[in-house]
Amino acid sequence: MVPVPEVAGRVFGDGLGQAVQFAEMLERYGVQRGLIGPREVERLWDRHLLNSAVIGEQIGDGVRVIDVGSGAGFPGVPLAIARPDLDLVLVEPMARRADWLNEVAESIKLDVTVVRGRAEEKALRERVGAADVVTSRAVAPLARLAGWCLPLVREGGMMLAVKGASARDEVARDAKAVARVGGGAPTVSECGVGVLETPTTVVRVERVRSARRPRRAG
Repeated sequence: MVPVPEVAGRVFGDGLGQAVQFAEMLERYGVQRGLIGPREVERLWDRHLLNSAVIGEQIGDGVRVIDVGSGAGFPGVPLAIARPDLDLVLVEPMARRADWLNEVAESIKLDVTVVRGRAEEKALRERVGAADVVTSRAVAPLARLAGWCLPLVREGGMMLAVKGASARDEVARDAKAVARVGGGAPTVSECGVGVLETPTTVVRVERVRSARRPRRAG
């Protein structure tokens, strides 16, 4: 079993037991079910669970959150464990991964809703409605991601995208594309500073208005 880092208790609080159960499920089944790579097992806590949970620093109390492209459960499952006050919906297009998310929720008694579908599809948007916050991690470049996620955000709400070292480059490159789909100026911040050895980089975009309609030719 992968050792549980001491900081996990600080991040997950009363949910530490659920976090340990989730880590054990991933360690046992994640590789064989194609959810994580073999090299990720030893990095489950720092690279995945803790990295995901700390984004809760940027989310208000008791709000509705939609996690787009949840996959193996990141960032949605650790976020739900660390922040049980949130009303959290996990959106995942692949059937086998949606099944996994339902198994996780049932096994660790996690109060989340799992919806199979693609964020870019109108039917999915109508089904899940709007949220105060839409989260994602390693789903798509920022311009495409904003086109998928911002329509799920209520006006005045925000999109939180967990990104890596390319975050600032993506913001510089894609800011105009984000504006076209109703987003404000993207900002880059870090979560877990002073808690994690490597803080989590997050791109935050507020939904300021509806998407611009393309101009008609002629």
